[in-house]
Amino acid sequence: MLSQRLQEKLHQRQEEGNLRRLSLSTAQHDFFSNDYLGLANNQELRQIIDEKYHQLADRRIGATGSRLLSGNSSYAIRLEQKLAKIFRGEAALLFNSGYNANSALISCISQKGDVILFDELIHASLREGYRLSFANRYSFMHNDLEDLEKKLQAHQHAPVVFVIIESVYSMDGDNCILKEMLELCQKYNAYPILDEAHSTGIIGEGGCGLACELGLEQLCFARIYTFGKAIGSHGACVVGSQILINYLINFARSFIFSTAAPLHNLVSIESAFDYIKQFPDLQADLKSRINFYNVYIQQVQVNSSNLKVYFEAASNNLSPIQIIKISGNENCKKLANCMIDKGFEIRAILSPTVKAGEERLRICLHNFNKEQEIKDLIDNLYQ
Repeated sequence: MLSQRLQEKLHQRQEEGNLRRLSLSTAQHDFFSNDYLGLANNQELRQIIDEKYHQLADRRIGATGSRLLSGNSSYAIRLEQKLAKIFRGEAALLFNSGYNANSALISCISQKGDVILFDELIHASLREGYRLSFANRYSFMHNDLEDLEKKLQAHQHAPVVFVIIESVYSMDGDNCILKEMLELCQKYNAYPILDEAHSTGIIGEGGCGLACELGLEQLCFARIYTFGKAIGSHGACVVGSQILINYLINFARSFIFSTAAPLHNLVSIESAFDYIKQFPDLQADLKSRINFYNVYIQQVQVNSSNLKVYFEAASNNLSPIQIIKISGNENCKKLANCMIDKGFEIRAILSPTVKAGEERLRICLHNFNKEQEIKDLIDNLYQ
């Protein structure tokens, strides 16, 4: 009976054209990974990590337990102190993934009677956090200051109001209007939580993210930085006050009950940040690729009149995440597969991951994508 129920749900997904399957990359050109700075495949960085790791006296393969048991290390403590300095916070706490950090943070700091206001486009991990909490939660329209202020006014008598936003939104690639959002939070004594997943490494000095670049880090109650994207590694950290970090150590369940990350993972995180600091051209090259993409695709759009599939390219995204909207799961998958056959690895983002009618190709740019490669991608899209 249970197997039948599960199969029916899978069949429904199949009928709707959004059944997920595991697949391997087959195309020559990477326009789909989150390796924005190319660090995951950087052979020089890999050698640095290996040499640094093998110089350590204690090189256990695994952490052997949670940080509260046998999984703690002096290296982890020093790395957290270093990350706090990089992100200009009082303290930092490592988590095994951005998903774990987001869901743990939101679920454990909010209490019954509190209110969580969240941008309608926040990541699933942040949504998981508020679902696990006992707080009341309400969305506000994406990057809409007027709608956020209405919600803040309506709930200003709640014990605590949290506002959840992202520096760069992963499905649209646009930046948060951070200064204005934080000023509203300050006006209504709300506590902003900022997910910096897609700005970590690529924005700000040494990859410190959007809040630090704008000098607004002290206006955030908590910030989350992930290391599986531009940093080319795995894991995450929460940055905030020492009181917040102490609280998470005591109440964040995914921290308390998860085996800690292995030492090699910690070495890779630290080495990547050192490498970004040493080679600021990594960020400059990425910005150059993003600018080239935006300029060239606008030129092609102006000159193109005969498209095989109607689609709409977002204009002037300043992040490495670029989108091309194609209404309908099947249409979107068809063009994605066509591009893969031509050697360009991109992915279709389908409903229900995004709203029906807003399906899109999600194109990720990297500093290793040459201008000719980007030009070929766009030309093939518009053939």
